[in-house]
Amino acid sequence: MREKDDTIVDPEDDEVMQDQATDELASYFDGKEPKVLITTSNKACGDAYQFGEILANMIPSAQFFKRKGFELKTIIKQAIAKGFTDVMVINEDKKKVNGLVVSHLPDGPTAHFKVTNIKYAKEIHNHGASTMHYPEVIINNFHTRLGHQVGRQLTALFPQVPEFEGRAVVTFHNQRDFIFVRRHRYIFRNKERVGLQELGPRFTLKLRSLQKGTFDTKFGEYEFVYRSELGTGRRKFFL
Repeated sequence: MREKDDTIVDPEDDEVMQDQATDELASYFDGKEPKVLITTSNKACGDAYQFGEILANMIPSAQFFKRKGFELKTIIKQAIAKGFTDVMVINEDKKKVNGLVVSHLPDGPTAHFKVTNIKYAKEIHNHGASTMHYPEVIINNFHTRLGHQVGRQLTALFPQVPEFEGRAVVTFHNQRDFIFVRRHRYIFRNKERVGLQELGPRFTLKLRSLQKGTFDTKFGEYEFVYRSELGTGRRKFFL
């Protein structure tokens, strides 16, 4: 039912493939190992800390650090110097997680997401226990140029070579510009049947902005900023 528009692209389009071969994320897709620093906004509380630790458990090679009053620009400089490829900053409001900034280092881009509907493993019925295996990553239903860029940035948080013996999968599923994040383990019941066991966490992301370069609220050049007055309609979307 989605209305086709000029922003929807064929992933095999020559121009799209050329853009991807030369963008800021190209080195990752050439085999660069990701290394992710996760922190929080200043004066964060236990909810943000819990979410940060869960993200660090979900994303291999990720490390969680408490903010301790450092300016974000200082954190980014130190992260670049120590070889981190990405910085994730968890924001909160009224002691509840409500936002996530993902900045690819050293040259961006920087995405800001609204975070909703967080459910931890302990809240998921019959959840499984996670392991340290590198997961497979599924990016589903990202059809526009903006969607392709956001999907590539999310993929770049994870090692490019999954460890299939762990049978773990992290899925980013876009539906009407809401990105549903899930983590499962698949189980071979027999030669014909495969089952899924959810590992958690589960949460929903909604893109608020995409900025060129690293985080800069004053002088940053924005490629996309969501505004409610844009009025996408019921069958037209950004991603």
